[in-house]
Amino acid sequence: MNNNDMMEREEIFSKVLRAGRRTYFFDVRATKADDYYLTITESKKFTNDDGSFHYKKHKIYIYKEDFSEFKDILAEMTDYIIEKKGDEVISERHQKDFKKSYEVEKTEETSTDDGDTHKPAESFTDVDFDDI
Repeated sequence: MNNNDMMEREEIFSKVLRAGRRTYFFDVRATKADDYYLTITESKKFTNDDGSFHYKKHKIYIYKEDFSEFKDILAEMTDYIIEKKGDEVISERHQKDFKKSYEVEKTEETSTDDGDTHKPAESFTDVDFDDI
């Protein structure tokens, strides 16, 4: 069997889920014995400093004998998350009033009459030199 026949055998059924920088590929593939299994691939896009980009991929294989338990556990885990945290996304990136930590530190600085800026005393760590 040549490579083209192998590729055709593997491309039985596919779905794609695009989610921001991540893309999930769900692919039904065939074993050598012509039975089916599922692969789930997470592809995440990373941008380099020079503007070029690359992808990191992670793949899992799920075989028919594990489908029932996999599906049950996946449903249980997703239901648990929704039950405990709701379906609203909670993350720094998605908060409308989110400020990066360096922005918060900058706003906490105070200036003196001589133009110097100082951080409030509670932002410093108390160090005992006997510990050093």
